Amino acid sequence: VPLVVEGNGEVVPKVAVDVVPQVSGQVIEVHPSLVAGGFFSAGQVLVTIDPRDYELAVERARAAVARSSVSLQSEQAEAEVAREEWNELHPGEEPTDLVVREPQIRQAEAELAAAEADLAVARLNLERTRISVPFDGVVVSESVDAGQFVGGAGRVAQVYGTDVVEVRVPLKNRELAWFEVPTRGGGAGAAAEISATFGDRRSVWTGRVTRMEAQVDQRSRMVHVVVEIEDPYSTSGDRPALLPGTFVDVRIFGRNADDVVSIPRHAVREGNQVWIFDGGRLRVRSVDVLRSDRERALVESGIEDGELIIISSLDAVTDGMVVRDAAAQVEAGAAEAGSDA
Repeated sequence: VPLVVEGNGEVVPKVAVDVVPQVSGQVIEVHPSLVAGGFFSAGQVLVTIDPRDYELAVERARAAVARSSVSLQSEQAEAEVAREEWNELHPGEEPTDLVVREPQIRQAEAELAAAEADLAVARLNLERTRISVPFDGVVVSESVDAGQFVGGAGRVAQVYGTDVVEVRVPLKNRELAWFEVPTRGGGAGAAAEISATFGDRRSVWTGRVTRMEAQVDQRSRMVHVVVEIEDPYSTSGDRPALLPGTFVDVRIFGRNADDVVSIPRHAVREGNQVWIFDGGRLRVRSVDVLRSDRERALVESGIEDGELIIISSLDAVTDGMVVRDAAAQVEAGAAEAGSDA
């Protein structure tokens, strides 16, 4: 019998980002997709800040690099002249660092490295006037328009990634034994089916268990298992997008249970007992239940092949009491009526 663990939870985005400018300036362009519900691609420019100040900063930094490079070349030339003069005056002797201007050369090299770093920063700031994110996404909210001045601290939009969403499914500890959860050693998680009702239509998505959260919920004493659903915003066929905030039912497909009998859960009486129909008498039998859910119970021992289980609700039951098989009586009555005809 394949084991299925059932639960429910709320859809949440796996990637949720606040878009915050890293440089300040006046907004000169906002992409049409930057509206609540708008979709965008990875790397697509969503907001453009006036780049002129930053272009000028790049030019100043480039000029500083050129000056530092000339200064280094001048020091190196003077050092070469000083070495030649030393060799003429002191043949065979090695000059000191001060004579060949080693400190001045190292200072010029350091100034050139600093100027090049300033140029890299200026170019980076210029790139940051074009705001984008590195994933496909959807806009949840935005708060920017062309002409607005933005700084380096205010959020201009909140976006979600559209590749994957997650569902946190709270389960009891004992349910974790029935399906695969990826561990630090790797491995694939159990497959899952996610479903939700929209109007009068039931829609279904497929997913997979990807991890278990690191602690037990202190209030409910439940463990949260995370199920991922890929491409949730696809609307192929009649299925709508699976939006964050949707409450869904989850069925996790676990291992197969061998040598078990599946019976209605209400057929298991108090104390893990079942009632067996034994030739017109009721026998009370203790059984070992491997697992039970809302509808079925899996019994691994205590029931033999071919035995009939009583599922009716009876009062004042005693072991060995006389009972009748209602279904058999109906069949016998029908057969008798047929023969009389």
